[in-house]
Amino acid sequence: MVFNIELPHVGESVTEAVIGKWLKAPGDQIEKYDPLVEVTTDKVNMDVPSPATGVLTRILAEEGETVPMGSVIAEMEAADGSVSVGQDAGETAEPTSSPAAGLAGRIGTVVQGANVGPTGGEFLDTSLSAAPNTPGVAASSQAASASPASPKARQKGFSPVVTRLAAQHGIELSSLVGTGLGGRVTKKDVLAAAENGDSGAGAAVQPQLDGVSNDDQVIVPSPIRRMIANHMVKSMSEIPHAWSAIEVDVTGMVEWRSASKDSFESEHGVRLTYLPITLSVVAEALKTNPRLNSSWIDGNIVLKNAINVGLAVAAEEGLVVPVVRGANEASLVELAGKLSGVVDRARSGSMTLDDVQGGTFTLNNTGSLGSVWGGAIINHPQAAILTTEAIVKRPVVISENGADSVVVRSMMNICLSFDHRIVDGAEASEFLQSVKSGLEAITLSSDLK
Repeated sequence: MVFNIELPHVGESVTEAVIGKWLKAPGDQIEKYDPLVEVTTDKVNMDVPSPATGVLTRILAEEGETVPMGSVIAEMEAADGSVSVGQDAGETAEPTSSPAAGLAGRIGTVVQGANVGPTGGEFLDTSLSAAPNTPGVAASSQAASASPASPKARQKGFSPVVTRLAAQHGIELSSLVGTGLGGRVTKKDVLAAAENGDSGAGAAVQPQLDGVSNDDQVIVPSPIRRMIANHMVKSMSEIPHAWSAIEVDVTGMVEWRSASKDSFESEHGVRLTYLPITLSVVAEALKTNPRLNSSWIDGNIVLKNAINVGLAVAAEEGLVVPVVRGANEASLVELAGKLSGVVDRARSGSMTLDDVQGGTFTLNNTGSLGSVWGGAIINHPQAAILTTEAIVKRPVVISENGADSVVVRSMMNICLSFDHRIVDGAEASEFLQSVKSGLEAITLSSDLK
């Protein structure tokens, strides 16, 4: 039975995906649930599994191509009995095992939100320099050092189509600058090099643009970068942004963490950063300010019952925004453990769709980059995003017993971007004051759990 393989739907907000790399070639014998192709959505990178056992007969979606969810991407000759009963030719067999067997894939980039810096420093060390290579990075590195070979000997990182074309035209694949997902060399890159007679030091052809001189460098955006751009345009065009910010005296939090971190890590086996402390306070503030934990859907304000907070983490090709579910119900120890887990999975490229879906609010720390003031773009379709800025020691006027004095305190700005259809300035200020009160209530003698 010949039937179509469709790109599976992975969520209501995911409408399209970029075809990354085909893991199988036409003529390959495939077992049910074998990974067929790597794809990237605005939520997650994932391996699409084979819906049946059989032979892949035709690939319809090229690597680097952006296609709508539900589109037919390939054709397959299914073995007898491998397609579900009642499924006609042309329909895609849906896997019946757990999501982990199919759509739960490794993450390379999640483009939820912009102006969202890595959560780093003492909040959480997720800087690029500390992160090991993800599978996507390893594949790109291998591709960069590989040389042309037959399909049997082709290096990981080059698709069968690319390898075959390169061999036909005598193109040195290692010399090409890829314009595909993650810098991969695509069919278009090989054909462009062949057309230019460039068999050795091949390079991507730069587009001819008005107002650009020959001395300027033109960077052709990769499909994932275009997806990020489209997501940001959608957020800014559909959500009327407004901003508010206040400063917070976090001297007590700094002192408490400094005094507690060694015993905390020794007792619980997880590093204590500022992030789980801040997350706990933010989650509590969301409970009493529910409009900040909502979405505008079809002209209605939908207040989310769950408080699932997304955290921005730096990745090699962009940002991943793993979600801490039920943040308001977790203890400080549990939050620290959850954060450590999602960051480790983000670094290793082993997060699943469950790690990045369902976010109701986003917390971000651009302070690790030295930023002291900023206006982040809201993570569509959420109502708000809160940015914690750099903790800076500076002189502050303190009034006690009717007298003013100048003391050195650890100060931090917190900046809120909010959807003005849902939240007014007064409600935004109430939320910020709730976060401020929670953070400033922490002292050296606090018993945080």
